[in-house]
Amino acid sequence: MTTVQPNMPAAISLLLRLFLLLLPLSSTAAAADSWDSSLVYAGCSAATFPAESGAQLDLDSLLSSLANSAALSPYSSFTSSSVSGLYQCGGDLPLPSCAACVRSAIERLSSLCPSAAAAAAQLRPCLLRYSNDSSFLARPDTSLAFRRCGPPSPSSAAADRQAALSALSAPPGAPFRSAAAGAVRGAAQCAGDIGAAQCGDCVAEAVARLTAECGGAGAASGDVYLGKCYARFWPAGKTGLNHHPALTVGGPDPRICGRFSPSSSSWWWWSRCPKLN
Repeated sequence: MTTVQPNMPAAISLLLRLFLLLLPLSSTAAAADSWDSSLVYAGCSAATFPAESGAQLDLDSLLSSLANSAALSPYSSFTSSSVSGLYQCGGDLPLPSCAACVRSAIERLSSLCPSAAAAAAQLRPCLLRYSNDSSFLARPDTSLAFRRCGPPSPSSAAADRQAALSALSAPPGAPFRSAAAGAVRGAAQCAGDIGAAQCGDCVAEAVARLTAECGGAGAASGDVYLGKCYARFWPAGKTGLNHHPALTVGGPDPRICGRFSPSSSSWWWWSRCPKLN
């Protein structure tokens, strides 16, 4: 794990923010049109770092390191004395698109969660998460962050749906898994900081929720995002959030914003946040 050096001058901190927000690499900008930039969920802590503080400078440096690393690897984590963070891109995402996704997540958090001491943004192809509590790294987290079920599907799709979900949860498995069964497609992904056994447990939990809450309702598609993994299924030939615009599980859309509880290192989600409406 790479250590991010603290105590950067305030002017450099400002330049880093401007660079991240205004000057993305041309290669990542060119890739931006080729991936789904849909926001799945975002969450912020109530606590914030004071402006120009050492912790804020550490955060700026951390986000810069994550953005730069995403052009080279689908996963990385960094830590400093004040803050730790990670990103995880989908295993099927090309590195230029991974870098573009991570930069987009940083831009969203910079707008939605300015100076938050802990925050997370899950875009469809990538996760970005950081916290002033470094213990979240390498720790399993199966708390529910987001769930969604699509409209009903023909009864003939039930067997294909079950086969695809079973393939996703079959051990052993890689951090990124994809499945195809008849007219149904599926995918699952774990954050790279947890081990293979923990990944398997997390995906199994996500698949169990999908099976019970979306498959049991005969949905054509479904998404379950937990703290360190996700699992989803959809009809062949369709991808992204647009293939199931109606929420049928979990009440109001919980993805708009959230609150981080430092005492339990758990994410708690609101249905709406005025600053995001």
